[in-house]
Amino acid sequence: MKYESINYLYLLPLVLIMVIAYIVFFKNKQKALRKFVQAELLDRITLSVSKKKRIVKAAFAITAILFIIFSLVQPKWGYRWEEVERMGVDIVVAVDTSRSMLAEDIKPNRLEAAKREIRSLLNIIEGDRIGLVAFAGTAYTQCPLTLDYGAFNLFLDDLDTNLIPVGGTAIGEAIKKSLSAFNDKVKKHKAIVLITDGEDHQGNAIEMAKIAKEQGIIIYTIGVGKKDGAYIRIRENGKEVLLKDKEGKVVKSHLDEIALNRIALETGGAYSPAYGTQWGLDNIYKNIIAKMEKKELGSKKIKLYENRYQIPLFISLILIMLESLIGERARKTNSQVT
Repeated sequence: MKYESINYLYLLPLVLIMVIAYIVFFKNKQKALRKFVQAELLDRITLSVSKKKRIVKAAFAITAILFIIFSLVQPKWGYRWEEVERMGVDIVVAVDTSRSMLAEDIKPNRLEAAKREIRSLLNIIEGDRIGLVAFAGTAYTQCPLTLDYGAFNLFLDDLDTNLIPVGGTAIGEAIKKSLSAFNDKVKKHKAIVLITDGEDHQGNAIEMAKIAKEQGIIIYTIGVGKKDGAYIRIRENGKEVLLKDKEGKVVKSHLDEIALNRIALETGGAYSPAYGTQWGLDNIYKNIIAKMEKKELGSKKIKLYENRYQIPLFISLILIMLESLIGERARKTNSQVT
């Protein structure tokens, strides 16, 4: 047996309150009669009222409330199988895992903030397949397109700046690897969400964006980090130091918003900056991706339990009706007839 709205069980104390209320009411009624009615009349009144009927009426009323609560819980038993088609779009999320993503201008750092926002996205996507690409100086498919969001989450948890040993930020390579994740040639129902904080070190991102456009794939870019850039702190020999280049100069990560805008616009997508807590990932999905034309992503059989709330509700109505039909007067016996 399953229950649809188990929170209504919090109403069960009402049953105990009703029991106590009936007991108090009957006792107070008896006290009032003894106080205001003469002794010889009290016996007649008491004999004319059936205590058993009173108890039965109270039991019916209390049991009716119990069944009403049970119907609100909506018990389910018995089931049927139903085949359901899954409709959605294919989304590949490409995440920059270069060491610049360790910058802490977004807390706790850029990479962890990006992972947090992607998890938030998982909570609102509706039946879409999602894949994950990690990139730095090269790109790697971390998770193929899947409807298993739990598995996707596990792959997302494994993202860190040590995943790809080749340094740099190869945005063009990230787009290329994302394109290969789509497994059909239909020129719609597909989107890439590119999350990065750096510049394209290979310089071929626009060319790859044009290829994406030819394949009917829309790219949405998220620029992570503050406009004025940030220094990158790493740990070396147990100490926290600023990242330096080969010439010994301190590296400062700069966001190329112009390039990210061009990449997105080339495919008909959009660019959104991510400053601090201001991220546009949810808005991009809700206002754009979720409204894209969807395709059938397969079907599956689901078990649908039958809602049986009508049964306890019907029983409660019968009990209420019986309670109202039962009177409190006792049957007269021969000894009571004068």
